[in-house]
Amino acid sequence: MRRALLLLLLLTVPALAQTPAERASALNHLLDALKAAPSEEVAAPLEQQIMLNLVQAGSPVVTLLMSSGSREMQADANQAAIEDFTDAITLDPNVAEAYHQRARARFAAGDVPGAIADIEQTLRHEPRDFAALRTLAAIAESRKDWKGAYAAWQKLLAIDPMTPGGEDKLKDLRRLALGDET
Repeated sequence: MRRALLLLLLLTVPALAQTPAERASALNHLLDALKAAPSEEVAAPLEQQIMLNLVQAGSPVVTLLMSSGSREMQADANQAAIEDFTDAITLDPNVAEAYHQRARARFAAGDVPGAIADIEQTLRHEPRDFAALRTLAAIAESRKDWKGAYAAWQKLLAIDPMTPGGEDKLKDLRRLALGDET
């Protein structure tokens, strides 16, 4: 375990990079480490570092808007959160996580088509955004689109194989999407 923590420390240092190229390199490094993580305990802090990297991918103003939107979502002020994330996207349309967070706020506000459109944008900018795939699976489940949820969960596990409960969830979705195995 001590070795795993040391490895984690070494892996998170590049995530503190400041330039877009350094940030992209750090993200690639972290995602590679996540895919190779031997346990949930090693994967969890990597997931957190990746999410931090994605949230802070924009300018300080975009990062501030992302933080504000997150606070608004926690307060169930989804419309205000949508506005914050929209402002972040307007300032920097290349910040994938801004689309993902707006998708979450739209979904919470009942705008399923808008949420799906934002998830598509998220994945266009960052196809390995495992959290966006988790959100997509949740949206599909809410619509009883079991095949869509199963496909999203398969992609999520290809990126983050140590997702807590991931294999059990995949089996459940497979059963719902394809029927019982005999």
